[in-house]
Amino acid sequence: MDEEVFNISLRKFLKTVGVGSQREIEQAVDKAIGDGRIAGTESFPVHAVVEIPALGMTVRFDGEIKLQ
Repeated sequence: MDEEVFNISLRKFLKTVGVGSQREIEQAVDKAIGDGRIAGTESFPVHAVVEIPALGMTVRFDGEIKLQ
């Protein structure tokens, strides 16, 4: 295994996940506020799942997103 190739590809994947999920969450919150479904002061439980079927790996990460 080439550690440098592995680390670069892993960081690239994680950056894609981080940037993409942040954009999607921001858009969903903006739409929900605009539609009047939320006030913009809520907190939301959140989870993300990383799965690599070829490795038999599934990991869940739990957290909270606070709007205020």
